Amino acid sequence: MNARNFDHVTGWVFDLDNTLYPPEARLFDQIEARMTAYVMDTLKVDAAEASRLRKLYWAEFGTTLAGLMDLHGVDPAPYLTHVHEIDLSHLAPDPELKARIAALPGRRIVYTNGSAPYAERVIAARGLSGAFDAIYGVEHAGFRPKPEQVAFETVFAADGLTPASGAMFEDDTRNLAAPHAMGMRTVHVAPRAQPAPHIHHHTDDLSGFLTGLSN
Repeated sequence: MNARNFDHVTGWVFDLDNTLYPPEARLFDQIEARMTAYVMDTLKVDAAEASRLRKLYWAEFGTTLAGLMDLHGVDPAPYLTHVHEIDLSHLAPDPELKARIAALPGRRIVYTNGSAPYAERVIAARGLSGAFDAIYGVEHAGFRPKPEQVAFETVFAADGLTPASGAMFEDDTRNLAAPHAMGMRTVHVAPRAQPAPHIHHHTDDLSGFLTGLSN
């Protein structure tokens, strides 16, 4: 069933966080703590207010960074370096996932709202280096975040990817709305399904889902 729905796909786009590693790794616990600390230091607010703003900007702007840039003129480069300086030592390599991604026909890329250097570190820790043709971070979209359609358009144009022949794998359902509107096949990767008109498929096992798509 799945293979037939992906017969036309020649461009495979994977989100990074909680998609190419299991949510149980809880990397975002570390990232969110560093985001809160950065907001505290930059805006001179206490921890409670920084946490409130972090969540508010994520909800309203797509990322905390986008809110900080739009409302406070924050320089994105130091922010991205700071928030992604986290421990990845507990991530386990997944050779099975690497083999299944590498076997997909066509071009395979990673596109994250994090930075590309951070994505490269995570991919290396997961033993997935070499499975992808390119890695794109928020900097490649002019620091505009998913779910903004212009962010997807910018990255896909840079890569030469045609959305109508693409598939997007994401843990955040809101980040699948624009790809769906652009004609992509959408796959929600998460422990629990959240049915929506813009989601074609759901899986809680990315490696298992990819089985057979390359056949």
